[in-house]
Amino acid sequence: MTKLTLLSGATLALVAALAQPSMAQPPMEKYNKSCGVCHNTGAAGAPKTGDVEAWAPRMEKGMDTLVQSVVNGLNAMPPKGMCFDCSEEEYEALIEYMAKPAE
Repeated sequence: MTKLTLLSGATLALVAALAQPSMAQPPMEKYNKSCGVCHNTGAAGAPKTGDVEAWAPRMEKGMDTLVQSVVNGLNAMPPKGMCFDCSEEEYEALIEYMAKPAE
């Protein structure tokens, strides 16, 4: 009975994880109106989109810390990075987009 319970719990956990919405592509309209203003040029010390070296130490802090930095603001970045209608999932997708190597 215990093995069945553990298997069921593990199966439910796997199903729940797979059911989480995934943002394959970042919301580019939000990037262009908010993030890109500083991250395209590096204005006010923002790490440029696609600059893996600049993003590496930030990414090492973990996604939860990065999202909280966006939500609360950090240094010259205003709270919510000026994207007041972004969800945490969208912030994550945008951060991942900006931190990946430029194409």
